Amino acid sequence: MNGRHVLSLAFVGLMALWPLGTKGDARGQEKPVVQLPQAGVPQIQTLEGKFVRVAYNNEGYAILGYQASNRSIGEEWMLLEFGMTLLDKVPDETIMRDAISLELPDGKTIPLASIEAQRKGNPQAIQQRARVQRDSINYCPVGASRPCAIAFFPELGGRALPQDYVDLSDDRACVGRLYFQIPGGIAYGQHFLNVKFKNSLVRVPFRMLTQDEEKFLSKNYKSIEKQVKEAFKPKKK
Repeated sequence: MNGRHVLSLAFVGLMALWPLGTKGDARGQEKPVVQLPQAGVPQIQTLEGKFVRVAYNNEGYAILGYQASNRSIGEEWMLLEFGMTLLDKVPDETIMRDAISLELPDGKTIPLASIEAQRKGNPQAIQQRARVQRDSINYCPVGASRPCAIAFFPELGGRALPQDYVDLSDDRACVGRLYFQIPGGIAYGQHFLNVKFKNSLVRVPFRMLTQDEEKFLSKNYKSIEKQVKEAFKPKKK
């Protein structure tokens, strides 16, 4: 990741949207109505693409891409392209693997898969899918310019060894893959990726989209973007 976007708590961008409804305008045409998922913690949430979500607060920043998982409904393994860093002038932190968990649409929370389970399991199908169905997560605070690997799940046969921690600083953009073994298989609906930083919790909302929802989002992207920017426009003094 590089410094493509300067992010602050004054940032105005696309929120993580869903569910969506419609309402009529003056000409009788329907427009999408945004209902924001409730993260339950103070944070900013943004949408950087159809399958890319960001959430951050005054301490930590997290981004994920999930297109391959949205193409894997019903399958056991979820794969998330993932990145995180600290906000400007936040002291260095070490994040352990147990600081990351996933909330499912039914409200259950599950931990990251162990490296042993991931390697003994059968994630090859989603790995193959991720080679061609993935989105850039190249969005981060401008100061996070040094690359950093998240080695919870290094490539099998590669030189990197699995690590249970990541050392974060405000100038390091750390990226890697996350794997979750989903009871009953990946389901449509609202998910949250939970990331426990030292002093706060960031919850990245992302929704497994049905074909109709994906079509709706693609068709109404510009209208939704305008609506959210208007909703979060700074108030005049």
